[in-house]
Amino acid sequence: MAATSLPHQATFSEAFSARDDDDLVAVLLRRPDLATPPPTSLLAMAARASSRSSLERALTSVTSLQLSALEALVVLDGSIERVDDLLHALCAGEATGEDRTRIRDAIADLEQLALAWSPTPAGPLRPSPGLAEILGPFPAGLGPATPPAQRTTAWSPADVDAALMNAPAGARAILDALTWGPPVGIIPRTDATGAQATSWLVDQGLLRRSDERHVVLPREVGLVLRAGRTHRDVRTTAPVPAAPTRRTEIVDAEAGRAGLEAVRMVARLVASWEDAPPAVLRSGGLGVRDLRRLADDMETNDKTAAVVVEIAAAAGLIADDGGTPAAFRPTQEAPDWLTAGIAQRWALLARAWWTTRRMPWLVGSRDERGLLRAPLEPDLARPWVPRLRTAALGVLADQGSALSVEQVLEVLAWHKPRAVPPAQAVAGLFAEAAWLGVTGAGALSGPGRVLTTGAPGLDSAFDGVLPQEVAELLIQGDLTGIVPGRPSRTLEGLLESCAEVESRGAATTVRFSAASIGRAIDQGQSVEGLLAELTRYSRTPIPQPLDYLVRDAGRRHGQLRAGAAMGYLRAEDPAVLAELVTRAELRPLGLTLLAPTVAVAEAPAAELHAALHELGIGSVIEGPDGRTVPLTSAGERRERGRPPLRAPSPADDATVAPDIRRRQFGTLVTDLRRRAAEPPLVARTPPASNPVAAADQPAVMGPPTASTSAPASAGVDALPPTTTPQQAGTSDPVAALGLLREAMADNAMVWVELVGPDGVPVRRHVRPLRVDAGRLRALDPARDAELTVAVHRIATVTRETSPDRSGER
Repeated sequence: MAATSLPHQATFSEAFSARDDDDLVAVLLRRPDLATPPPTSLLAMAARASSRSSLERALTSVTSLQLSALEALVVLDGSIERVDDLLHALCAGEATGEDRTRIRDAIADLEQLALAWSPTPAGPLRPSPGLAEILGPFPAGLGPATPPAQRTTAWSPADVDAALMNAPAGARAILDALTWGPPVGIIPRTDATGAQATSWLVDQGLLRRSDERHVVLPREVGLVLRAGRTHRDVRTTAPVPAAPTRRTEIVDAEAGRAGLEAVRMVARLVASWEDAPPAVLRSGGLGVRDLRRLADDMETNDKTAAVVVEIAAAAGLIADDGGTPAAFRPTQEAPDWLTAGIAQRWALLARAWWTTRRMPWLVGSRDERGLLRAPLEPDLARPWVPRLRTAALGVLADQGSALSVEQVLEVLAWHKPRAVPPAQAVAGLFAEAAWLGVTGAGALSGPGRVLTTGAPGLDSAFDGVLPQEVAELLIQGDLTGIVPGRPSRTLEGLLESCAEVESRGAATTVRFSAASIGRAIDQGQSVEGLLAELTRYSRTPIPQPLDYLVRDAGRRHGQLRAGAAMGYLRAEDPAVLAELVTRAELRPLGLTLLAPTVAVAEAPAAELHAALHELGIGSVIEGPDGRTVPLTSAGERRERGRPPLRAPSPADDATVAPDIRRRQFGTLVTDLRRRAAEPPLVARTPPASNPVAAADQPAVMGPPTASTSAPASAGVDALPPTTTPQQAGTSDPVAALGLLREAMADNAMVWVELVGPDGVPVRRHVRPLRVDAGRLRALDPARDAELTVAVHRIATVTRETSPDRSGER
């Protein structure tokens, strides 16, 4: 649909509503919060676009160049007649042609974002209502403008130079110090010369006192001292840090080694927790002792062990089993992952890391309550983590070199100056990327580039950076062995079962011991079979010390026997257990009597408890310390704050395909346009004798009339004259706030209908001064007083269309 025609001097809401449908859809694609929840009208959408929360979100996506342009618009609001005026304010003719093109593109982008607008089709540029408050009291380092009633001189460069010719010593230095901000200075107490110079500048109007101790440089004086420029230096492109360029083969080789180690550590975690699953803390995390035990098992530090745990959980390989008591165990997907190829295993871990919202780098730090953060805690998730990961690694991809954390932060600060991430977060993400092999030698690796771009073939990309497999083992007489390269899948499995790894790198060194040989025999290897396997891979005959070690371990194997039980029953009366063991209903549980009062079972404690209750036999569940454990289901436990630790799906991540989102927004805009074209409903006017009932009825849209006013005895103000041009009013709370912000930005008058404590409506003709924290502060010229009222008491707002902007600049 084509854009509707603009009035000669439109407001922000009218200009926003007059955009054509494609422009509105483009705004919603850039600012989707404007459509959540769906607005009731285009006026309400425009009001939401000028709300503080929406503006804050929109400002997080602007670049440093765009932010400088917005600051210039706020400072010079009403003076920017053409884009060329804004170009002069930013660069004063010093920019190149390319810089000017980039600035023009930045301004056009701000207009698309509805952060800048024009009241007429070819009119002046203006900032969105509400931006001045968000950008702070000193945009671009300039102080507040002097109110027109207090101005004694319209300062020009010649006036300033003439005034400073007779200035006392130090006056020029004071102005130079405040020119480029901050514009606030402290009046010296001990420096007589400085105090005299400050007083002289205040008397001349070049400075203004803000209180007894401080002075401020007025905005109009600051602009003169800056020769009309709002910023000293405007960077039109992102910085390009000086950083070394790594050779691709070096980067990929280091990434391959790191990825192999990451896969090995996660596999070791799965195997370890299959045998001895750690308990789940009440907070839903992993205990410090269990983390340190895992770190020792993997021969690494606690920080790396925390990353291993978090990525394994994000990949869906481990999770809370929901038992009683609860423990972290490998999931049903873990066996399939263990049997997949090395490249497929790495690809699953990399994708899980790329999409997870978890923050492993915070493990070991303390939260707001002073408590240590543990791995797998629900509180370690933030929705902005995937976006930060994309932005930080995107800098590496764009620069094509190895950058430090500080250099990456410098680039991110230019792209999003209002949303610069903490250095700790960027450092943590880079450490995880290096551990996983997404980066190598500080630069983005080949597999990392495929991961960040979303291109297919991630496992093939990783497979291409892996060293060649070898199926050879050099066994030495000191019970050590060397694999001259990356061991093959079968050789790696053999060594994991019967040897301990001493070092990894270009070659892997292992050591055979009685414990490692015993572990292999425990896993089902026979003595002759193990020696045959070692002989198959060894380049030389098996040394005699290793042959003796294997055969001796086989002779001593089985002298002690151990068994497994998932649950047990304990009773004070031996007859009770003797009867339960023989009952046919409990036979599937595999009850075995170990002692007169103790029986073990092949079922977990919760299943034993449920089976006994079905037979009408009361029982309780006890923990390892013998205390009774309250029985709760996994679902109930998760309702208390322990969500399943799985990688988020696209739906969980609130991501929708752009074409689908575009169609949704197009349908919304069409519906709002149709509603705007429908004739408004005419509200019934209640009897004038019942003012309270009148307040309860829907408000009549448009300017107040005699038929809708309450009687004079109810305290209603005089109605506006019919000759004053009026805009249609609104009773929609969101749209009403938008009209108040527009009137505040334009220094315009509005009619507000307030509902008093007794329910009687009162109309006031006011000039809004501030809308914040749920309150409106306005000037009532008729009473020569200020009015402060809660916004929930405002029933309708009707704005005049002939604003008085004389007090703006």
